[in-house]
Amino acid sequence: MNLILFGPPAAGKGTQAKRLVDERGFIQLSTGDLLRAARKSGAELGQRVAAIMDSGALVSDDIVIALIEEQLAAHAGASFIFDGFPRTLAQADALDALLARHGARIDLVIRLEVDEAALIARVTKRFEAEGRADDNPESFKVRLKAYSDQTAPLAAHYKAQGKLAGVDGMAPIEAVAGAISAALQRLGGGAA
Repeated sequence: MNLILFGPPAAGKGTQAKRLVDERGFIQLSTGDLLRAARKSGAELGQRVAAIMDSGALVSDDIVIALIEEQLAAHAGASFIFDGFPRTLAQADALDALLARHGARIDLVIRLEVDEAALIARVTKRFEAEGRADDNPESFKVRLKAYSDQTAPLAAHYKAQGKLAGVDGMAPIEAVAGAISAALQRLGGGAA
């Protein structure tokens, strides 16, 4: 089974992905982690990634797809959680085509439904308490707008395919995990 955790920044996707990895044996494919690992590897693709990242440009979809394909090949038959990808309809189509080449598909898209004003308040409070640069409220608002403009339309795409399950992302962590488990059970239980 392959799934996408979907929702705006700070919605709790990473927290829930870690639980699914620990409890159900999924392999998490976080594009940020894949890019950092590729850069560190020193391999040819990693050198290309490093040059792009150093220039401040965005890494192309083709490179991200190549990194995902490496993981699919290395872990054939495993169950994956896609975290941070796809972000656009074009990326969703590219991911579907890639998975089809490997005899796989996206089985479920779990959308963490959150209140944006509450997220901004949460991030502002965390920024004031911890001073994390990625929690700067103004940059967070820019990230949230990018999500709304580019990624949120994926909900309709996956709903039309009958793959979208909404979960209250504002609930306590355990309740969110329970709702995700219930969605997985409806599909047959989760990871292999």
